[in-house]
Amino acid sequence: QVKLVESGGGLVQAGGSLRLSCATPWRAFDSAAVGWFRQPPGKEREFVAGITWTGGSIYYADSVKGRFSISRDLVQKTVYLEMNSLKSEDTAVYYCAGRLYGGVGFTADEYAYWGQGTQVTVSS
Repeated sequence: QVKLVESGGGLVQAGGSLRLSCATPWRAFDSAAVGWFRQPPGKEREFVAGITWTGGSIYYADSVKGRFSISRDLVQKTVYLEMNSLKSEDTAVYYCAGRLYGGVGFTADEYAYWGQGTQVTVSS
């Protein structure tokens, strides 16, 4: 069974930074893609950023472009989401999601595997 494990959430002041990590089971040559999603209180889950496992193609939601950076470490089998210049509207539960084949998807229903989520709270 595929298991993704997030870590790195927490409480930060507006303008601050956090780095989230997502541990995956995939090997360097697996045709996987990993996306980060977030779900603010009372709202739908939304795409934040995504990366393909082998080619490293990267995509961002407009709301985080220039502030967030996604990367992957094939040796550590981990995907990172570096979040800078955080705003109160970035407050949400953040999830990493994975799928095999098809590249980065932009909607939650395109992903078969999910982590448990990690809370990010930005105080203003």
